[in-house]
Amino acid sequence: MARNECKVTADGFSALGFHMSHMRFRISKFGFRILSARWARGTASFLFIATTCLVAPAFAADAPTGVTNIFKPLSTPAQAIHEVSLLVLAICAGIFLVVAGLLTYTLLRFRQQPGDEGHEPPQVYGSNQIELAWTVIPIVVVFVLFLATARTIYDVQGAIPPANALNVTVIGHQWWWEIRYPDLGIVTANELHVPVSETSNRRPTFLKLESADVVHSFWVPQLAGKTDVIPNRQNQMWIEPTQAGTYVGNCAEYCGTQHAHMMLRVIVHTNEEFEKWVAEQKQSSANDPQARAGRDVFLATACINCHTIKGTQAMGTFGPDLTHLMSRETLGAGTVPNTAEKLRAWVRDPQTIKEGCNMPNMQLTDDELNQIVAYLFTLK
Repeated sequence: MARNECKVTADGFSALGFHMSHMRFRISKFGFRILSARWARGTASFLFIATTCLVAPAFAADAPTGVTNIFKPLSTPAQAIHEVSLLVLAICAGIFLVVAGLLTYTLLRFRQQPGDEGHEPPQVYGSNQIELAWTVIPIVVVFVLFLATARTIYDVQGAIPPANALNVTVIGHQWWWEIRYPDLGIVTANELHVPVSETSNRRPTFLKLESADVVHSFWVPQLAGKTDVIPNRQNQMWIEPTQAGTYVGNCAEYCGTQHAHMMLRVIVHTNEEFEKWVAEQKQSSANDPQARAGRDVFLATACINCHTIKGTQAMGTFGPDLTHLMSRETLGAGTVPNTAEKLRAWVRDPQTIKEGCNMPNMQLTDDELNQIVAYLFTLK
């Protein structure tokens, strides 16, 4: 038997097959201590991350919050993805434990003993059983993961919209989301309002995703997986929230300077609240006589070239629809809260809040600024 064929002893666990000249399958006490310390630190890090990811979500609130949590799915597609991800994590954790256990056993069982300095470890060539095991087991694992993943992909992507499904078109812009409801005649921005889906009355929302400029990615972690939003191509996905509330999402594909400020909110209503929201959004803009001066200033500026306000001659499509601006929770696609103070700062100079956005400083006087902000504040 060749001396450089280093294999395990008869009661060993692995046929390593390393062709290393005069390799000894022994570890010095010093080397063993180093490897043991490194292994312990690595194991501790892994267990900390695993505990944080798998145990902590169990204590999270059931209701959706501003913090996204992929381990707390509240929509049918997200639940399917969650289940297959747990299977993958379980298999990977099992593999880790087996490998770490064998490594620990090997380090302890075959470490250098007193009196071994002048002896060569027994050289054993090959182990058909072990080689067969480490060939067949990975194939089985991959096959199981392939079948589970394929089934989940088919269930999610192959879903057929029911008759009462809500159809929405989402268009990604740098750096905001245009939301269109073609069947309802509603256009809004950065907030997707949908009805909750109940066991007795399922009502999923099917989304058509388009891009007006560069590649974006639509992702609301608690509702569904990521879907790319690509220019000159229409992708589709669907969500079916089972609990009312606000779900936070974002663009998950780097799309330029303000990518991090391209946030999204999905607001899930009860069916009654959703119908009320639809009725309010279908109305034309408010025409408050006290804000007439601000309306006249707004319509006299270049704002109307980019924005639409129903019931006025402002019919621009380059920027967000402002008809019901003050019904939204944020400005600048989640950059700042939608308050009178932030609205004033945004209209004065958007670049101080969202540098690089396509809305310029209009160089308004203080009087013009006050009047326009007073008018915009009536658009509820």
